[in-house]
Amino acid sequence: MTRGVMFRLSGLADTSVKESYDRIKAAIQNNGFKMPVADLTINLSPADIKKEGSGYDLPLAIGILAADNKIDSARLAEYMLVGEIGLDGKLQPIRGALPIAIRARKEKFKGLIVPVQNIREAAVVNNLDVYGMESLTDVIQFFNGAQTYEPTRIDTRKEFYERQYDFELDFADVKGQESVKRALEVAAAGGHNLIMIGPPGSGKSMMAKRLPSILPPLSLAESLETTQIHSVAGRLNRGTSLISQRPFRAPHHTISQVALVGGGQNAQPGEISLAHNGVLFLDELPELSRSVLEVLRQPLEDCKITISRAKYNVEYPCSFMMIASMNPCPCGYYGDPTHHCVCSPGQIQRYMNKISGPLLDRIDIHCELQAVPFAALTEMKPGEPSEKIRERVIKARQIQEARFKDFKGIHCNAQMTERMLHQFAEPDAASMDMLRMAMERLKLSARAYSRILKVARTIADLEGSENVLSQHIAEAIGYRNLDRGDWAERGVT
Repeated sequence: MTRGVMFRLSGLADTSVKESYDRIKAAIQNNGFKMPVADLTINLSPADIKKEGSGYDLPLAIGILAADNKIDSARLAEYMLVGEIGLDGKLQPIRGALPIAIRARKEKFKGLIVPVQNIREAAVVNNLDVYGMESLTDVIQFFNGAQTYEPTRIDTRKEFYERQYDFELDFADVKGQESVKRALEVAAAGGHNLIMIGPPGSGKSMMAKRLPSILPPLSLAESLETTQIHSVAGRLNRGTSLISQRPFRAPHHTISQVALVGGGQNAQPGEISLAHNGVLFLDELPELSRSVLEVLRQPLEDCKITISRAKYNVEYPCSFMMIASMNPCPCGYYGDPTHHCVCSPGQIQRYMNKISGPLLDRIDIHCELQAVPFAALTEMKPGEPSEKIRERVIKARQIQEARFKDFKGIHCNAQMTERMLHQFAEPDAASMDMLRMAMERLKLSARAYSRILKVARTIADLEGSENVLSQHIAEAIGYRNLDRGDWAERGVT
């Protein structure tokens, strides 16, 4: 501060940061202080990194008051501050409170001050005093010692484990479709991608929405990583501390490439990153734009997405299970014995061609559904509950965790490399003959061959078998009956 009346803000600030001066000025005056009449220069260091968002309001306001000797600055260096300020001085919530808190602990700050709406999210981090403040006045009183505030403490583990199995949807509600339930169990046990194809009303979306109820629970490390992504994207519900259940994302088929994979003018995680450690459900798969579908190919293989733009380069994790559903034709009733299909062969072929062979290769399990008969719909006996299915899935996952304990970043069979396939999923002679016949008859690719072995390994784990046997290979081959070469010849039966 020097003599004068100018205000300067340097350090590559965006519009929301530059506009903070007007908010800060009104808030300071409305909280019983006067804006200093001086030449103010504020530098946001480092100057070559763009500063975005309204979270700079609170530290800027406190900095101005401290420079004007209105605040005791003795303890300022011990605390990190973040928050948006309203014209009345009330603090408004910001995005990314959790990763900010993690950074504050890493930088060895004594405490962190955030808006009260973000307190449960930030207080997840231990060994850091986190204070939730309602207004600028509270922060001023805190530093001046005019009032005593206690840091918020949250029993993170207790809250996390209490909500892990609280599901609204259950597989006990699903009537019939036992073969598809089995396929979903195999997919959940090995982390495999899956596609369901069948007529309208056959239960595709119903079963997909219940998939999280049979997946193994999140670990604390996975939960922390998932919560950080949702925090940065501003998708955490108010009052949420840690995400305790695997995310389930179901974007509409009109979604754009940027919304799916991330990016934009200001880099944001896309739907595939919001589905990290969970499920991405793509309903009506052929209705998605061809260009949108093709951008999924690389993330499905690498479990991460690198977004390179002129102004930034950012990498987001995206290890997710892709569950897709589609009708067999535009009218939806091709091959359905109870309805007459009105589509021509050309229409059916064009509809199927919307899904490319390379993308289909990356989907491990293909399921065909038929409409549930009336007798099954009216049966009063409930289906097998999710709890029992989840027990088998968790047991299979535990086998995989023990198998891959020496391999960094590998947690389930779907993530196995080619070298690991030869080590853990080598078929015997009879199974190899069966595979050779399937490869020739179905015109499968080398990638599809690897997918069959991975699925067979998962089926063996569900049965507690140490070796991959011929019956496991046979069932895995049965999950490849929608491969591209087969589609081109016969469509769907």
